[in-house]
Amino acid sequence: MAIKRICVFCGSSPGARSEYTQAAQQLGRVLAESHLGLVYGGGRVGIMGAVADAALQAGGEVIGVIPEKLFRKEGVAHTNLSKLHIVDSMHDRKALMAELADAFIALPGGLGTIEEFFEVLTWAQLGLHRKPCGLLDVCHYYDKLLEFLDYAVSQRFVKHEHRAMVLIAETPEVLLPQLREFQVPQVDKWIKF
Repeated sequence: MAIKRICVFCGSSPGARSEYTQAAQQLGRVLAESHLGLVYGGGRVGIMGAVADAALQAGGEVIGVIPEKLFRKEGVAHTNLSKLHIVDSMHDRKALMAELADAFIALPGGLGTIEEFFEVLTWAQLGLHRKPCGLLDVCHYYDKLLEFLDYAVSQRFVKHEHRAMVLIAETPEVLLPQLREFQVPQVDKWIKF
């Protein structure tokens, strides 16, 4: 499947390190320069705003999806996008983002970022979609999470083939080819004893 748009999950805060914002800006530029549209949560704050602004400045297509409740909060929504979808709920937001995108990348972020990434990864594990899912592991932000996934494999709650569905790189230039080359494993989700 050809990748035309990538959904990026990321923090609505800048985080503790300037490298997080720099990585978001780099990803936004690389997406635009690669003629890949950006689908994201529609905010103008944190690294969420940084990835969108960088993609826009580089001439890229940027589609935001934001729940109406967040849209109404002053200063949260990005209003200068290629397209901004205002939806009823967070559930609607995630569903539309997934529908609009051909692949997923998580930059550093908090609970929402992690939840969004694992939801689309679970959908892939269950065969509900065949879209690649990658982590941009800026400054080793996701190292402990990856260690946990390896532990889950060792405890037989996650199959090795499903753990391998989490693509990982420290730069967009390395991660994008992984997304393009991704093949969904042909394995049942359920572990047999």
